[in-house]
Amino acid sequence: MKNLLSFVVLLSLAVCSLAETNSDTTAANEGNRAADRVKAAARILEEIQSAPDTGIPDEVMGSADCVAVVPSMLKAGFVFGARYGRGVASCRNAKGWSDPAFFTLEGGSFGLQIGGQAVDLIMLIMNHQGMESLLSSKFKLGADASVAAGPVGRHAAADTDWKMRAQVLSYSRARGAFAGLELNGALMKMDRESTHEFYGRMQPFTTTLQTVSSPQAALPFLADLAKWAKIVSK
Repeated sequence: MKNLLSFVVLLSLAVCSLAETNSDTTAANEGNRAADRVKAAARILEEIQSAPDTGIPDEVMGSADCVAVVPSMLKAGFVFGARYGRGVASCRNAKGWSDPAFFTLEGGSFGLQIGGQAVDLIMLIMNHQGMESLLSSKFKLGADASVAAGPVGRHAAADTDWKMRAQVLSYSRARGAFAGLELNGALMKMDRESTHEFYGRMQPFTTTLQTVSSPQAALPFLADLAKWAKIVSK
């Protein structure tokens, strides 16, 4: 009887230890996903802006108050096209680019669509009003902030219409092609899960987007923003 009791106790301890190990591993993997998203956002900016003939014009990028990137946003459906993605954003302030803030983007557009594909998405928040909408932690593109497809290519900066077009300019890349994208109706809100994974705690969107502590895992993304989004006169 004692041997059986000892075996049950040891088995219980082993199960608890295994559960703790799996929990720690899961937490580590979750944190890695958030950090990997920041790295992916940096890579997308670098790849797109390294090709000036098909990238975002320097004048447009340099005029943005905030930059948001959604790596591999899913877009699929038949007749009704659904979108869902997780991204990272940063805003300018007096000290430089803010710490990355994590968000989700979800919404849909009615149209004749068949099949699905993953697209990389970049959104430029072009003025203070658009930035205030972003800082609200939850806003709907096209309702709380006007959104339009952004100009593409080094010569597009000669077209000044983009300066009056919208508070948010959006771009997408799918299968190597890069172009402006209409995103009316998409809902952008704080990604609480990823925020906790990356920082180890919860903090408001406004705090993150107004803080410049430059955590190590954020440096690739912040360095690319400093490189490609140099301030220009507005």
